[in-house]
Amino acid sequence: MTGQDPLIRLAEELGTLGQRLAEVGAELRNVGAAARTSPAEQDATPTGESATPPDAVDLEGPAGEDSTLDGPGHDVRARNTPDHDAPTQDTSAQGDPTQGIPVQDIPVQDIPAQDIPAQGRPPVVGSPVPPQVHVPPQGTPVPHGQVAAQAVPGQGPPPPHAWPYTAWGPHQPVHTMPVPHPVARPSLFERLGQDGVGSRILAWVGGAVTLLGVVLLLVLAVQRDYLGPLPRVIAGAVLGLVLTGIGLRLHRSETTRTGAFALVATGVAVLYLDVVAATSIYDFLDTGGGLVAGLVVTALGLLLAMKWDSVTLAVYVVASCAVCAPILTSGFTVELVAFLLVLKIAAGPVHLRRNWPWLAVTAGVPPLLASVLALGGRPDDPLVLAGTGLVAFVVTLAGAVLTDRVRPGDNTALGLALGAPAPALLTTVLLERNEGAFVAGLVSVITLGVWVFGRRSAFRAGVGGVGVFALFLATALALDGSVLPAVVLGEALVLTVLTWRTNSRGPLIGATVFGAAGGLLATSDSIPPLLLLQEPLWTRTPGDLVAGIVTAFALGTLAVVLPWAATRLDVIERDQVVWSLMGLIVLYSAASAVLCAALLVSQDATGFLFGHTIVTVSWTIAALVLLVKGIDRRGLRVAGLVLVGAAVAKLVLFDMAALDGFARVLAFMGAGLVLLAAGTRYAKLVATRRIGANSPEGGAEATRGAST
Repeated sequence: MTGQDPLIRLAEELGTLGQRLAEVGAELRNVGAAARTSPAEQDATPTGESATPPDAVDLEGPAGEDSTLDGPGHDVRARNTPDHDAPTQDTSAQGDPTQGIPVQDIPVQDIPAQDIPAQGRPPVVGSPVPPQVHVPPQGTPVPHGQVAAQAVPGQGPPPPHAWPYTAWGPHQPVHTMPVPHPVARPSLFERLGQDGVGSRILAWVGGAVTLLGVVLLLVLAVQRDYLGPLPRVIAGAVLGLVLTGIGLRLHRSETTRTGAFALVATGVAVLYLDVVAATSIYDFLDTGGGLVAGLVVTALGLLLAMKWDSVTLAVYVVASCAVCAPILTSGFTVELVAFLLVLKIAAGPVHLRRNWPWLAVTAGVPPLLASVLALGGRPDDPLVLAGTGLVAFVVTLAGAVLTDRVRPGDNTALGLALGAPAPALLTTVLLERNEGAFVAGLVSVITLGVWVFGRRSAFRAGVGGVGVFALFLATALALDGSVLPAVVLGEALVLTVLTWRTNSRGPLIGATVFGAAGGLLATSDSIPPLLLLQEPLWTRTPGDLVAGIVTAFALGTLAVVLPWAATRLDVIERDQVVWSLMGLIVLYSAASAVLCAALLVSQDATGFLFGHTIVTVSWTIAALVLLVKGIDRRGLRVAGLVLVGAAVAKLVLFDMAALDGFARVLAFMGAGLVLLAAGTRYAKLVATRRIGANSPEGGAEATRGAST
């Protein structure tokens, strides 16, 4: 290797790869591009001389990154053996041979691991060593960017004729994973044809038919007085125990477990219905004892279902008991609702533990439905039915809340929570107004409490909506007349404040509903449009007029804060239509408040005319205030001009015809003087600001003029 140029010190290059990769890579790309675009240098390569190809290939370094050779000016040294270094040779006359040298892509396993020290540094452990490069003797023409290579047996690049002429190799195809096609669901015919389906259907249908036969036998025994009350109850209990025992026995064998499930479910249902009959028909048990016994029987059956992990068994037990119980209680009664609530209470922990939505629906819907259907029977004591509805509501809502806490986002819990208040709220139709208001208020307090202390979710929003509806119902039942609109609008204001404090859209929806309802009630009773358009035809009580003033202030305040809260939550934009509608409501509310106050002083034509005079003048003064405050704010300035137009239109269209005598003169003179003062004042402010804006010296004068 004596007399040759030094080889590249690859060990040092690999050791400093991570620090110099970006810089060297950019150099190699620029020099390589210049070398490929120079045909004269490519033609200067002697025939038969082996040279490295022009296409640069990266070499993977120890850090998993691509390594390249150093740029110009880098001292390159290497050796053939671990103990002898090759002498160096200056190649500055020919250009830096290492500048832009592309490196052939060589697999790591083909490169022998050699210890190549670099300037006294220890060898890089695990670094791959490329094939040794042979540099031709001095005087041999070597194109810029290329060096001759010495073949190593079994290693190194191929001979010169094997190098491709193209600079870059073809791109390898990208292999993508095939997209799996959705598996088609089996049809009903295919599912019925699966192994074991027929036996399961026969077993469960047989259990249902057997249970229905037992119920019919109990009814027939009562009608024809077979045996006696006590033997009938004992016979039913024995039958249920026998069926359950046979099912437990068959469950030990794998081949008979389908029949075991059906037998156990039928046996538990027979025992439950036997308890219902002993309580409601024969009076062997009082209502409390019967409910406890039914709870024990149902809990044992559902415990077996949970132990055997059979949702079918659990649903069958609850559904069969809920369907057959009304036959034994002679219709939908309070006692039936209580027994159905027992099923709900027993199924709640199982649903929380196993997450069986069908069990929750099967146990939660029957008591609510029975409570609603019980209203059609016109019970003798509606308060008892209302209490039963409240109990059903509390039990169902508690189960839904627990389910949402354990499994957030459970749609079953949300559905049950939305339907839970229905029985209690429907009983308000049968109750007195104050009693119905109490029931609706209790439902509202419970649901709004869940909304306040719950975490933000769809479940919380749904329960809050139910609470808002119950609150409105309680308000409508407790109040009537002219007080109702003021209270409803007050509740809308409270919900708007909650919207601002909680930054939530749920209260905003309630505030909008309450505001719309309160506005309709106000315009139909407390502050109707006829109050503003014609003289009073009848005498209003002072209480009604005071309620009208309060209602008008509440309506005007809500018209301002509700759009503000909606724009704060980005529900609506700052649209001119919305704010124009708000302005009209504020004008209507202000005029109504002034008219009610004037009629409170004198409920005759004098009070009506004096009130309209004050309305016209007050509109003009409000327009002046808006114009003065709107010097720098376009919205206020436009609102002031619109209010001026409204005041003038009222003078010409209404006051000219409705007012007479001194009231008409006072309205026109007062409005005219205010408009003159407003015009003069506004013109002075505008001129002062213009002077201050055009001349620096006029700044102080503009300030003094604005202050005066």
